[in-house]
Amino acid sequence: MRIILVNNRGCSRQFVLSGWTRALLSICFLGLPLGIGIYLGQQAHEINNDGILTEDASQAWKKMLTDQRRDVDQVKKESESRLSAITLRMAELQARLVRLDALGERLTTMAKLDNGEFSFGQPPAVGGPETDSLGETYQPPEFIGIINQLADQINDREQQLDTLEALMTERSVQQDVFVAGRPVLKGWMSSRYGRRTDPFNAKVAWHNGVDFAGKLGSDIIAVASGVIIESGTRNGYGGMIKINHGNGLQTRYAHNKTNLVKVGDVVKKGQVIALMGSTGRSTGPHVHFEVYKYGRPVDPAAYINRTHR
Repeated sequence: MRIILVNNRGCSRQFVLSGWTRALLSICFLGLPLGIGIYLGQQAHEINNDGILTEDASQAWKKMLTDQRRDVDQVKKESESRLSAITLRMAELQARLVRLDALGERLTTMAKLDNGEFSFGQPPAVGGPETDSLGETYQPPEFIGIINQLADQINDREQQLDTLEALMTERSVQQDVFVAGRPVLKGWMSSRYGRRTDPFNAKVAWHNGVDFAGKLGSDIIAVASGVIIESGTRNGYGGMIKINHGNGLQTRYAHNKTNLVKVGDVVKKGQVIALMGSTGRSTGPHVHFEVYKYGRPVDPAAYINRTHR
C-alpha cells in the first residue's frame, strides 16, 4: 500500500506500507468511531446523572417548603390560641372589675356616704404641677406581665373589699337582731309592764308585757330579725307568735287576729308578722308585747325606747 503526501509547496513524498502496517492503521481507523461513540455515551450518561441529581434537589426543596408551611401553620395556630387565651383573660378581668365596681357601690350605699364622695364608677382623680424628670421615660413591662400584675391587684382589692363587706354585713346583721322599737306602726300604749289592776276581776295582778291598742287588722311588725319558734294559739294569749333573736333574747306578740308566719320562718326587722286582733283574754283590739331575756320576762319599755348602736 502506497501513501503519497503533498505539502503546500507542491513537494510530494511517498510511503509504502507493509501488511502489518496496513492492519494496524485499519484498526486505528475503525477504533476511532468506536471511541467517539463510547465518549459520547459517557457524556450522555453524565447528563442523565445530572438530570437525576436535579430531580432529587427539587424534591428536597419541595419537602423543605412543605415543612416550612407546616411550621408557619403551627405558629399561626399557637398565636391564635394564645390570642384567644389573652382575650378570655381580659374578659375575665373586665368582669371582675365590674364586680368590684358593683361591690364598691354597694359598700358606699351601706356606709351611707354622700353622693359623689366616693364613686367606683369614675377613675380616681389624680394630678399635680409638672416637676423635673427623675429619669428616663417609663418603659412598660411585657404585655403578659401587665395582665398578671393587674390580676394580682384585682385579687388584693377583692380580698380587701370582701373583708370590708363581711365586716359591714356582720354589723348590719347585728343591727337587725338588735331588739329595739315598737311592735306596731300605728297605735298607742294602753298598758305598761308591772303591777296593774286586772281588767276582768279588778284585782292587783302582774303584767309581763306592754299593750299597744289600735285598729282591728292593723299590722304587727317584728322589732328585730330572728327565727319564728312558735306560731299558733295559747290559753289567755289567743293568737301568738314567739321570735328567737339570739343572744338569749325572745319576743312575744299576742291576741293576734291572724298570724302571717309559721314556725321556722326567718323574719327581718320591721317585717309584718301578724294582724292586730282581740283573741284570747282581751277587751279589745291590741297587741300584747313581751320581751324575754334568758328565759325571764323583762320590761319591754327598755327595748322599745332603745337606741341603735
